[in-house]
Amino acid sequence: MKHRIILAFGLLAISSAAFASSPCQEKEQSIQREIKYAEKHNNQSRIDGLNKALREVKDHCSDSQVRADHQKKIAEQKEEVAERRHDLEEAKAKGDAGKISKREHKLTEAQDELKALESRDY
Repeated sequence: MKHRIILAFGLLAISSAAFASSPCQEKEQSIQREIKYAEKHNNQSRIDGLNKALREVKDHCSDSQVRADHQKKIAEQKEEVAERRHDLEEAKAKGDAGKISKREHKLTEAQDELKALESRDY
């Protein structure tokens, strides 16, 4: 019985991996979801813009470019985190409690954004 369960989970994992979409397909799906939402709310200008974006993705999207752009965003966010750390250290050196609190909050936000970016598969 245990072997059947393990086999079933293994097959499920394999089939899930087979249906995994590429970054460009994910972009298309995301835009299509936004189009449906805009249609539901009768927002024609948003629909027009999203249809243009969808055409651009279909015509020009490359998975390797999406991955490269994502890595660039991660690098930029790491720089942002480093800058926020530096700002916090300066505030601590001055001893300004208000600025320390504000800088800690901004550092936390930057770190959370970095974690979100790094959690993406591509």
